[in-house]
Amino acid sequence: MTLALGTEPIPLVEHPDGVIYVRETRVPLATIVLAFHQGATAETIAQQYPSVSLANVYAVIGYYLRHRPEVDAYLVAQQQEADQVRAENERRFNPAGIRARLVARQEGQ
Repeated sequence: MTLALGTEPIPLVEHPDGVIYVRETRVPLATIVLAFHQGATAETIAQQYPSVSLANVYAVIGYYLRHRPEVDAYLVAQQQEADQVRAENERRFNPAGIRARLVARQEGQ
């Protein structure tokens, strides 16, 4: 019996917004990598995100381990973009005192 050896496609896809997801799911690459960094096993990750098969979790972790500098750079860039968006939103919509404003608005109805 011969075992068919070949390369399988990496189960990752980049959406138009630049975020990389596990193919056919809404689970971002960053989520899998963060869970892995926090010590979660592939089995635990697959249980936490049932839309991602165990095989795909292993494939994504393997990809990460083989391409760590590139993936880490991508994750840093994603975090910087998220920080910029958060800062812009906080500049436009001051979060200070928001609870008090919401309570006052609710009481005024």
